[in-house]
Amino acid sequence: MIIFNPKTTPECGSTGYVEKITCSSSKRSEFKSCRSALMEQHLFWKFEGAIVGVALVFACLVIVRQRQLDRKALEKVRKQIESI
Repeated sequence: MIIFNPKTTPECGSTGYVEKITCSSSKRSEFKSCRSALMEQHLFWKFEGAIVGVALVFACLVIVRQRQLDRKALEKVRKQIESI
């Protein structure tokens, strides 16, 4: 049984999780840092939240711009009607 201390192993620095990899040709094994499923889920939802936030910002910009264009069009029509 191998006792593993993540604080002293540099491979664990970023995630705290490791995976032992054994190469069959050289019979050498080493540890590789890997991400946990929980961390991947958190990253996914952060990404989804960021995308929804960006979409909302651009949707608001589209609405504001459309209202500006509608006002300009109505003003133009009003001026044309007044000139008759």
